[in-house]
Amino acid sequence: MAAPPSRNDTQSPRVWEYPLPGGWVVLAGRTDGDNDRLSLAVAHPDDWWFHVRGMPGSHVLLRAREGIQPDRRTLESAAAIAAYHSKARKGGWVAVSGTLARHVSKPRGAPPGTVVIRRETLFKVRPALPQECGPLPCP
Repeated sequence: MAAPPSRNDTQSPRVWEYPLPGGWVVLAGRTDGDNDRLSLAVAHPDDWWFHVRGMPGSHVLLRAREGIQPDRRTLESAAAIAAYHSKARKGGWVAVSGTLARHVSKPRGAPPGTVVIRRETLFKVRPALPQECGPLPCP
């Protein structure tokens, strides 16, 4: 008989949610377990996925909108949120990896919060939350 799922396997991820101009929504995981659930269970294939390169931080999703592709400023705003929710928060310009969620996978046996990505796009942004940028998206 299989063991019942642990509480962490069944609960929804705890996330920070940020609205962006144009009706876009960004979600950022709070813990390694939340990052796993956000990246692997909540993400839709056409959502954009972001993570700061080379250091710990939240997994961040830019929710896809049917029939609309995000522009560069929207992608950079989501990348800036990923940089903000990382150990690079106090850095100047930060490298953030982005890809469609369909290109994110978890290696077998990897610890929570560990994923592998393909087809990476690199964004160089300053860590920021949307409200810190005034009326324009954070570059």
